[in-house]
Amino acid sequence: MISKGISLAVAFALAATLASAAVLRNDRWTAEQTEALRALSLTELEPLPADPTNRVADDPRAVELGHRLFFDVRLSSNDQVSCATCHRPEREFQDGTPLAAGVGTTNRRTMPVAGTAYAPFLFWDGRKDSLWAQALGPLESAVEHGGTRAQYAHVIAGQYRSDYERLFGPLPDLTSVPRHAGPVPDPAAANAWKALPEEQRLAVTSVYVNIGKAIAAYERRLQPAPSRFDHYVSAIGPNGQAPQGILTSDETAGLRLFIGKANCTQCHNGPLFTNNEFHNTGVPANATLPPDRGRLTGATDVLKDEFNCRSRWSDATPAQCAELEFLATGAHEQERAFKVPSLRNVAERAPYMHAGQLATLANVVAHYNLAPSAPGGHSELKPLKLTPRELRQLEAFLRSLSGGTQAPPELLRAPTGR
Repeated sequence: MISKGISLAVAFALAATLASAAVLRNDRWTAEQTEALRALSLTELEPLPADPTNRVADDPRAVELGHRLFFDVRLSSNDQVSCATCHRPEREFQDGTPLAAGVGTTNRRTMPVAGTAYAPFLFWDGRKDSLWAQALGPLESAVEHGGTRAQYAHVIAGQYRSDYERLFGPLPDLTSVPRHAGPVPDPAAANAWKALPEEQRLAVTSVYVNIGKAIAAYERRLQPAPSRFDHYVSAIGPNGQAPQGILTSDETAGLRLFIGKANCTQCHNGPLFTNNEFHNTGVPANATLPPDRGRLTGATDVLKDEFNCRSRWSDATPAQCAELEFLATGAHEQERAFKVPSLRNVAERAPYMHAGQLATLANVVAHYNLAPSAPGGHSELKPLKLTPRELRQLEAFLRSLSGGTQAPPELLRAPTGR
């Protein structure tokens, strides 16, 4: 009996020692892990990069004008659609739908705006290389704003003349320019555009471009706000001691998986949790939509874009357009490769993927865990072999990245007054 009692005591003592060691390991981060966590914190985000393509990118007058234009439904064919229709401030500047809906329905999911000033290429396929060029695309899209550049120039002349001219100089004479004219699919508007002298087309386009540059100045002010994850990282002790009461045990376990076994930081790295690159992750196709080849077409499109960094409308010098200079096209790995989105506020942005194919965060982590074959091209994923508990922990951590959008309060809502 004594021998048995001693054995039980030893067993319990050993168990307690092992448990204490486990707690110690979970309560501390190694120096290498701490460095990895700090690299993900917003405190490490570099200052807002300059945009050499947009000379008014940091002009407060452009921010004010862009703010008003962002919410103006007159920049649409039916006076009902604004940028904020899909990029809703109360929804982290996205719309919560699988496919964006303006005057019609698009083939892709609305992307968030916060932090996009750091991205060299925009849209899911990277077909634009600046915020202002990105802003122009939807304005003439038949299923988004559905209008024309001549229409928008007339809106500026009628509603924003003084603000515009203080920023960009005198507006051109639009007296002989029809209200609906532009290089768009609508035959009447396209023919009206072709009938204009080249000098007038260039004058109207200059106004159109400046609309995009003002909107971009506003969007540059929208940045992700610190989340519980950031507060957690800031509170890590000098010896790697984990702070208490900020993240739950499941969230902390999920964080360990995120930077470790799950290998999420291969693509979702840096303070914005994105490498701003394009990857094929085997996302299922939407059978109701046309085939989408992602970056394979986007890389070609940006090189021939009317408004890219090397265009006459850019304020950059050719030497400042290195991203285009070294851009590869036609590469096999670009087939069905889509932009890596930021994971900041990801829990607030269901559904997920480029066409909203995955409804929940649980679906997303399950997809990465199983690593199914790609419907086109080659998926870069490999099965993670996470347990159901680990999947729940990883999802729990992703929810700790919600912090909202950071900007002056007046920029986070529709402008009032004027």
